[in-house]
Amino acid sequence: MPAAGTLLLQAFNALSRQRSYGPNGPNPISWEALAAWSSMMRQPLVPHHADIIMALDQVWLEHSYRREAQAPEGVKVLPPVSEHPISAALLDATLG
Repeated sequence: MPAAGTLLLQAFNALSRQRSYGPNGPNPISWEALAAWSSMMRQPLVPHHADIIMALDQVWLEHSYRREAQAPEGVKVLPPVSEHPISAALLDATLG
């Protein structure tokens, strides 16, 4: 990797370690988190550097979700189907 990309990779790695996870997997790095990192580390980022970090995150997320969706070779996968069909009563009981 070129030496010029070291700061960008360090920023991405620091932000990626602190990312939140939701019920469907990892969440993207927020612009607020990027701004906070830049301020806390006193590393000013020009707009095209911020765009590069966010593009790295997009590639990371695409790879992460693609890897989770694939089943091991030779394993048959059925589409997810609920054992309990959704009804008004079930929705009311779940959501209150």
